[in-house]
Amino acid sequence: YLLIILMSSLRLLLIDGHSLAFRAYYAFATSKKGPLRTTNGIPTSVCFGFLNSLIQVIETQNPQAIAIAFDRREPTFRHEADANYKADRQETPEEFITDLANLRQLLAALNIPTVTYPGYEADDILGTLAKQGSQAGYQVKILSGDRDLFQLVNDQENIQVLYLSRNPFQNSGYSEFNQQAVFAKMGVTATQIVDYKALCGDSSDNIPGVRGIGEKTAIKLLQEYPSLDAIYENLANIKGAVKKKLEEGRETAYHSQHLAQIILEVPLDIDLQDLQRQGFSFETLRPLLESLELRTFSEKFYQLHQTFNQEVFPQPATTLEHSPTSNINPEQQLSLFAIGSSATDSSSSLTFTFNQSCIQPEIIDTTEKLTKLIHRLKERQTLTPPIAWDTETTGLDPLTARLVGIGCCWGKNSQDMAYIPLNHTQGHQLSQTQVLTALAPILESEIYPKAFQNTKFDRLIFKHQGIVLKGVVFDTLLASYVLHPEQTHNLSDLCRRYLSDKPEVVALSYKELGLTKKQTLADLSIEQVADYCGLDAYATFLLLEPLQNQLKQFPDLEKLFWEIEQPLEAVLAEMEDRGIRIDQDYLQTLSQQLEEELHQIETTAYELAGEKFNLGSPKQLGDILFEKLGLNRKKSRKTKTGYSTDQATLEKLQGDHPIIDTISQYRTLAKLKSTYVDALPHLIKPQTQRVHTHFNQTITATGRLSSSDPNLQNIPIRTEFSRQIRKAFLPKENWLLVSADYSQIELRILAHLSQEPVLLSAYQTGQDVHRVTAQLLFDKQDISPRERNLGKTINFGVIYGMGAQRFAREASVSPEEGRQFIDRYRQTYAQVFDYLESTKKKAIADGFVTTLCGRRRYFEFVSDSLRSLKGSDPHSIDLDNLDMNYADTQLLRAAANAPIQGSSADIIKIAMVKIAPLLANYQAQLLLQVHDELIFEMPESEWPLLQPQIKTLMENSLALTVPLVVEIHAGKNWMEAK
Repeated sequence: YLLIILMSSLRLLLIDGHSLAFRAYYAFATSKKGPLRTTNGIPTSVCFGFLNSLIQVIETQNPQAIAIAFDRREPTFRHEADANYKADRQETPEEFITDLANLRQLLAALNIPTVTYPGYEADDILGTLAKQGSQAGYQVKILSGDRDLFQLVNDQENIQVLYLSRNPFQNSGYSEFNQQAVFAKMGVTATQIVDYKALCGDSSDNIPGVRGIGEKTAIKLLQEYPSLDAIYENLANIKGAVKKKLEEGRETAYHSQHLAQIILEVPLDIDLQDLQRQGFSFETLRPLLESLELRTFSEKFYQLHQTFNQEVFPQPATTLEHSPTSNINPEQQLSLFAIGSSATDSSSSLTFTFNQSCIQPEIIDTTEKLTKLIHRLKERQTLTPPIAWDTETTGLDPLTARLVGIGCCWGKNSQDMAYIPLNHTQGHQLSQTQVLTALAPILESEIYPKAFQNTKFDRLIFKHQGIVLKGVVFDTLLASYVLHPEQTHNLSDLCRRYLSDKPEVVALSYKELGLTKKQTLADLSIEQVADYCGLDAYATFLLLEPLQNQLKQFPDLEKLFWEIEQPLEAVLAEMEDRGIRIDQDYLQTLSQQLEEELHQIETTAYELAGEKFNLGSPKQLGDILFEKLGLNRKKSRKTKTGYSTDQATLEKLQGDHPIIDTISQYRTLAKLKSTYVDALPHLIKPQTQRVHTHFNQTITATGRLSSSDPNLQNIPIRTEFSRQIRKAFLPKENWLLVSADYSQIELRILAHLSQEPVLLSAYQTGQDVHRVTAQLLFDKQDISPRERNLGKTINFGVIYGMGAQRFAREASVSPEEGRQFIDRYRQTYAQVFDYLESTKKKAIADGFVTTLCGRRRYFEFVSDSLRSLKGSDPHSIDLDNLDMNYADTQLLRAAANAPIQGSSADIIKIAMVKIAPLLANYQAQLLLQVHDELIFEMPESEWPLLQPQIKTLMENSLALTVPLVVEIHAGKNWMEAK
């Protein structure tokens, strides 16, 4: 069952081939002993250094997919854009070329994909693959010695750079760079690297930059303004010689930006599946290593697999002599990174060997063994410690997955565990009916305490086998999330974090089993899965004590775990299993309407442009906007095919020409159509005729729930067409769909936290708070709808740290008016800003902020000026005199918002936990949670009874100094109920 968690920990390793190869070459070329050569004079510095670093990074990163990108000899689009690009590079040494050719033979023998593409550099290939890998859910690690790749670093998208040391053979040979590390090294954020090079250039690549602007000036400019565009937009505010240099170098700056920008859309004819760990022939590899006199790597590749408890490789001849029991066929295709053979027959049994020294699970395959196990389990009627359980299945979808086996662990000894096989394709096993009948009195009883890692999945698996799971007292996944919401929580990472004294206990990922596409766990032998499942259950059991002890150190977090997160798991499991009904016929009709609307928008765009063009083509659209219509090119950026027409560019062009609104409308509707209207019908499960989303309880740092497959949290409601999507969501036949939505919950929480008198009075007396704000800002009683909307925009905007510039853009007022509104708001609601500033100070001094329920969000700041203040008195911190960079200002905005957004998440979670036992007495069911809204389905007869009870429970989830208000409505679909 670990697959559902460990998918998020899969790693894609991308290697900058030429960067690593040159680093290896010059490490030896500049040494006292000189380059490496065989006795026949064949150069081997590149091969030796590259393979050595390759093994190191595989050992430390354990990637599930891998690719190496190389440059090509022919010119790229950058050379075509600038004849001087990389013109000063020294000619490549001839022996390097020979050495590299041998390396590529070795990589081919290892079946590690090497990727090139005409007209593009390795950086562009790495960027493209990194983007694809991130979108597919991989943690992407890029090994390179090129700082240009720092621009790809993105913590939210799980992309980091493994930056090569000057001496790649010291320690791990690299340092891992996340966004914080990039800033610490470069002085600018990862997203600013391109603009940094646009300003100060890059002599190694002959990128000119702005003449006279050096690294220090570039850093200073980018710490004051977030981007090159922002620098030129604020040129009037820049003084002296720097301003003159920027004015004269504008064209060169944007040209340099174009050269420095890594392309993320190289049209590669390669799929991520092609990068999965492949098999290789040791008999092909060994002669190559012998010919290059690199025999030591035969032993190293063998040791690499031992390290990961994987199938023993054919050892070098010297080693095989000491292994008389070895029965490995040297002709067999073996995996470099994965467990298992490459058997072509999907029905054949896979053969691999775990390092079984740390566990000895008993396989329950007879009635006598089952009877003894049940007796042992029934003796454990105590809360400390609970028995750790685990299920193994044929897939991730509880609706369709078959149960392969059940594991449990009741002690710290290596024999204190058992595995019950149920549906393996081979081997003797008891019937599922016999086993589940015997286990049901334990699994369905509160008196037998149980622990899981990700209970929700196992709960649903058991439910679909007819078992109603009860007595779960601890979930290691949830405990880790409560303690460290910003970290990962898969079992492997928890083992490394909490069981460092037991390095042999390493939970293996599903990917490491080496299954083919047609195979499942059921195709593995019972002994293999017993070890795999046993390690999971054993690790879960061992994690109980350290996690419980750590929770006890933080009473608020312990209460949060026991009273909110742990009981919420069962509620979410039922919601996922229940799903929600979708009106397929309605969506088909809506799709046709959207198609017609898109066609009309296209016609309007053609009329405004004066010709037909493809609205979906960035190149054609760029030509229309910047060539034919002559819009301001400075508001865009050059790309490989012309001008950028992304969303940021369209926002800058807003109001410059009517066609901009037309294009924005087209994109919005096209996305609604493809993402929801056309996609939702394909997500309906045939077994239930419903859509079943996954509620992610341990993803966000704020405490909010998220949903996926599909993401129903992001269904928009602002436009008429987007609201109509909600009409497709239905209750059971002849039932009602009910929407219960907290009104202005975050603003009410802000009023409570800040104790701002104006807000408190408005909410306590039931006034329209947006109208009150507008009245104060405009200093009059009669407020127009537009003026009230300005009040609403600023009320909600201040929660998220909205500044004058953004307010002006969203409220459609001038920048000067925006500043005036913000200044008046600050004067009117002084305590709001006092609270927000005090929260920022707390984040700096304590390193975290808390919600009303004690949930923590931690912050690590970049600037030394902020980091040095950790542990100080918050009241002594003067925010106005701190030397902060752009990244830290963004973190402080998040810190100010975290208690508000996190408290909102806590409140609705408490409501869900309280409502669950109420609904147990009715037919009504909770279906969805979308931000501050709960969606139910219920018979019409229950609506009058449940409406006031649901409203009361939600409004009394947590006591505030202002009332919580819930708007609850019923209808035949979600749009009517909303």
